[in-house]
Amino acid sequence: MNNIKIVAFDADDTLWDNEPLFQNIEKELCGLLSQYGDDKTISSALFDIEMANMRVYGYGAKAFTLSMIETAIKVSNGNIPIETISKIIEKGKYLLNMPIQLLDGVKDILSLLQNRYKLIVATKGDLLDQQRKLDRSGIAEYFDHVEIMSDKTDKEYTKLVSALNVAPENILMVGNSLKSDIIPALSIGMYAAYVPYHTMWQHEVVDNNISSKHFYKVDNIRELGHYLVR
Repeated sequence: MNNIKIVAFDADDTLWDNEPLFQNIEKELCGLLSQYGDDKTISSALFDIEMANMRVYGYGAKAFTLSMIETAIKVSNGNIPIETISKIIEKGKYLLNMPIQLLDGVKDILSLLQNRYKLIVATKGDLLDQQRKLDRSGIAEYFDHVEIMSDKTDKEYTKLVSALNVAPENILMVGNSLKSDIIPALSIGMYAAYVPYHTMWQHEVVDNNISSKHFYKVDNIRELGHYLVR
């Protein structure tokens, strides 16, 4: 990693907890809709609707809320009470204002790297939602740049490299998703550090057999210091 000038961090489930809160809300949705199907049926319907809506709504709590409402309408054959819809909307608002719990080691590594590298956030999702989460996190001051993408693809990473005016090999991408953070970054020549998280959204699950001299795996984000600080 001798050429690294910029360290880019994913946000959700890399810097702070995110997926468990969505999973909890999904369980609550299953409870609300239990008269229309068991948990597996409701969750499967929700996931299918999320996937169908992704090209229109993108990622994030707002998209999730709309998909929950659509799921309720679908599984109830249009007979869902307005009171239940209101409860679903309230659950969506909770996600939009969810408490930010930083993951272990995050502040330590940011403090260690802050004066050694340019630090940026490279995340995906709803622009306002992600920016508000960063503002609530208490760590915005560590970052020189924030990039919120509609999705994390080779094309979007190439745009990011161009905007930062460096070569791909000058950037280390740090994240918990092989699909979104690691594979596309490696494919355009960036370095990538995989920090596994204890749970993963089904949409992000891929084969983890990666072979690249630019690929690193750490169990805790603090371990980045072993590679980046000499």
